[in-house]
Amino acid sequence: MPILGRPVSDPFTGFHPTFLVGTGHRLSLPSNLCGQIATGAAFMTVSLLQVQDLVKSFPSRHGTHPVRAVDGVSFTLSRGETLGLVGESGCGKSTLARLVLKLMPVSDGSISVEGHDVTSMPDSIFRDWRKRIQMIFQDPYSTLNPRHSLRRIFQEVFETHCIPTPEGIENRIMKLLADVGLGEVDLSKLPHEFSGGQLQRIGIAKTLALDPDLIVADEPTSALDPSIQAQILNLMLKIRRERGVAFLLISHDLEVVGHLADRIAVMYLGRIVEEGPASEILTSPAHPYTMALLSASPTLADIRMGRDQRIRLQGDPPNPANVPDGCRFHPRCQHAMDICRRQDPQFTSIAEGRRCACHFWAEGGKAA
Repeated sequence: MPILGRPVSDPFTGFHPTFLVGTGHRLSLPSNLCGQIATGAAFMTVSLLQVQDLVKSFPSRHGTHPVRAVDGVSFTLSRGETLGLVGESGCGKSTLARLVLKLMPVSDGSISVEGHDVTSMPDSIFRDWRKRIQMIFQDPYSTLNPRHSLRRIFQEVFETHCIPTPEGIENRIMKLLADVGLGEVDLSKLPHEFSGGQLQRIGIAKTLALDPDLIVADEPTSALDPSIQAQILNLMLKIRRERGVAFLLISHDLEVVGHLADRIAVMYLGRIVEEGPASEILTSPAHPYTMALLSASPTLADIRMGRDQRIRLQGDPPNPANVPDGCRFHPRCQHAMDICRRQDPQFTSIAEGRRCACHFWAEGGKAA
C-alpha cells in the first residue's frame, strides 16, 4: 500500500510538493503542508455543498428488501476545502459521488449547492450548475475518444459547453496543459500514446477547462505507480492552492487522503461512521473501523522490528442486502459488546468538529 513520506519536486509542473509516495513509512503531517492548506482558509467561509440524509436504494436481486448503497449520509463542504471520503470497496462512497454529480437519481434526502436544492432540478436547468461540479475519474482513458487527438478533445470541451475563449481556443488549451505539466508537443497525440500519469493529468485539465468550484475525485491515483501517485496528488494540492477549488476526494487509502484533506469522513456499509479534522482522525481515531484502516499502514520501525501492529478484521463486509442488527460493524469488530448487537449507535458529536457512531467509544473504550 502506498504511504506518503519525504518531499520531492514534481518534474512536470515544478511545484514543490509536500510528500512522496513510497513504502514502509508511517504518515506524518509535515508543517509545510499545514501552511499550504492554510492558504486556502480564506475560501472556507461559504458553504458550497450540503448533503442531508442522502439515501440511494437499489432493487434486490431476490425482490425482497431494497439495498441501501447510501443510507442517510449528511455532510457539508466549504469553498476551497477538501473532504476525504474513505472506506473499503462496496461501502457506497463511489455511489455517493455519483449522486452529488446527479449522475443517478436520489432515493431520499437532499443535495444543495450554495443553498440551492438541486436534488430534483431538471437536467435542462442543472446543466449550468454541472459546469461548477466536475469529476476526476479513476480511469481517465475511458473518458477520452481514442480516435481524437488531444487538441480535438479539448476543442470539443469548449464547444460542447459553449465556453468563451477570448484569447483563442489554442492559447486556452496550451495554458491548461501547462498547468498540468504537459505541452505543445502533446497536442497531436492520441490517448493511447500517453502514460497513465499523463492521462490523469489530461483528465484534470479537462475539469479545469470548466473552471469548477468543486472537483469530485474518485480514486484518482489508485491505478498509478507509487511515484506517479505522488505527482498527481501534488498537482491536486497545487490546483487547490492556486484556484481555491474544493475537493471531495474518494479513496480506500486513509493515508493518501490524509495528506490532502482538511476533514476525513470514514464510510462503512452505506453510512459515515466517523468524521473530523484530518489531523485528529489520523492521530487519534475513535471508531474501531478507522483504527483498522490506519493500522493497515505499518511504521518503518514496526517493519524493522518484525512487529505486526495491524488490526485484522474478522471476515468480509456484510451483504448490504442483509444488514446485521445493531451496529453494522459489530460482526467484524474485536471490541463488540452486547449493546452493539442490539442497538444501532447514533452518529453524535464527540468533540468540537468530530462525530462518531460507536458504542465502544461511548462506553469509554472499555469492552464489557
